[in-house]
Amino acid sequence: MLRIGVLVSGGGTNLQAILDGIGSGKIPDSQVVLVLSSTPNAFALERAKGAGIPTAIIKRNSFSSASEYDLALVAELQKHQVDLVLLAGFMSILGADFFTSLKNRVMNVHPALIPAFSGPGYYGLKVHEAVLDMGCKVTGASVHFVTPEVDAGPLILQKAVEVREGDTPESLQKRVMEEAEWQIYPEAVRLYATGRLKIQDHHVKIIE
Repeated sequence: MLRIGVLVSGGGTNLQAILDGIGSGKIPDSQVVLVLSSTPNAFALERAKGAGIPTAIIKRNSFSSASEYDLALVAELQKHQVDLVLLAGFMSILGADFFTSLKNRVMNVHPALIPAFSGPGYYGLKVHEAVLDMGCKVTGASVHFVTPEVDAGPLILQKAVEVREGDTPESLQKRVMEEAEWQIYPEAVRLYATGRLKIQDHHVKIIE
């Protein structure tokens, strides 16, 4: 059984996509055993409670350094014997201390086609605003393993989404979530759960 911990800060729509994937059997032999939030009023916590999943709240401002915060997160994940960590709208940047015991065991979904519109400062609506400002015709989403360098970990899956005439950042965000994020994140977890992801030289190979 793959024990999954999900780190959240907001609504948790990608958490819901993962829960739906597990519930439908698309993601086999897996269970979300912890939803950990950086803020006490994240709606993702309500989703977790509704599904009977243990929750925890660890706020960054409760710690004097980023390193102490990272280690507190790791300790909570270890307490629940988490095998795979999923970032689902988690708004704190994780440092090297977080990955000491979790290398290649942390995934994130980013609302753009990495390396485009990625890295420090590109999150949430800011990504979609930048896509529209640039006049792009295509955007999308990427799932990748997480490293201390923001949005620079090995890519697992990507899916393109058309940018339409008259799109606003909000409408584009919604379509990228529906047509890409909620599709490829559960698929990446499924591939991990079934032992089909291999990392070699900073690249991910999907084993057929």
